Amino acid sequence: MLAFHSDAHSLMLPPGHRFPQSKYRLLREHFEREPGRIRMQAAPAATEGELALAHTPDYVDAVLLGRLSEAQQREIGFPWSPSMAARSRHSVGASIAAARAALHEGVAANMAGGTHHAYADKGAGYCVFNDVAVAARLMQAEWARTHRSLLRVLVIDLDVHQGNGTASIFRDDDTVFTFSMHGARNFPFRKEASDLDVDLPDGCGDAEYLSALDTALDEVWRRIDPGLAFYLAGADPHEGDRLGRLKLSYDGLAERDCRVLDGLRERRIPAALSMAGGYGRDLATTVAVQVGTLNLAADSWAAWNR
Repeated sequence: MLAFHSDAHSLMLPPGHRFPQSKYRLLREHFEREPGRIRMQAAPAATEGELALAHTPDYVDAVLLGRLSEAQQREIGFPWSPSMAARSRHSVGASIAAARAALHEGVAANMAGGTHHAYADKGAGYCVFNDVAVAARLMQAEWARTHRSLLRVLVIDLDVHQGNGTASIFRDDDTVFTFSMHGARNFPFRKEASDLDVDLPDGCGDAEYLSALDTALDEVWRRIDPGLAFYLAGADPHEGDRLGRLKLSYDGLAERDCRVLDGLRERRIPAALSMAGGYGRDLATTVAVQVGTLNLAADSWAAWNR
């Protein structure tokens, strides 16, 4: 399975900052030590024109040219630097590349991404640009040009935090169906309306979570027959996550991934994954969850291509 990484550019974070940027390097290094299942490639940078498919030109310029205000940088959670802008462009480029690969091979992944709190005109919650929104719009444009038909897109967002930026960007777009299942009392505290939202209580465990997921996926399959899906496979519902407030086990998260990936493959819906959030008290826990997700995605890719 093809997977695209974008960890070459570092954020200039102060000591003690709680964003775990090293998890992306650790995830890549794991698969470098265990080659064979994943074909890793460095992600290209998204162009300004590609970013403008989902973001306002003024906001794109502010990020790329270092014009973000102090208030904007605080809302994002990162100080601006040239490497911050470059990292953000490559992270979007990874989702674009994964989506193109998924349309050809069935399943592909961004080894970062899932920056679903970014709105059209601002970033928030450690999200600068909305990689899924940009990639979805670009895939629709490329599909229309080459196939002369509409590409309907599904976003399955299982990060523990609601995909408010994605919901806002696609609010009036009936060609993209947004589904978010998240902690009811977790960030963002002012949520946007997705096409389907499932709010979960604090302390939700495996059985309750998987039952809610089954019900929601039945509704998704009833309401849309997409040509491409983006799956935000956040590690932060895990019981060891500092910010998650849910209680899923490793096995529960693996079952979550299987149900999503099996449902997509059975319906021959190509899937582009992104890793989204993960803030384990022990960072190795987050990496282990995401290793598991990528291994299951590789299994699904193999089944697609048998």
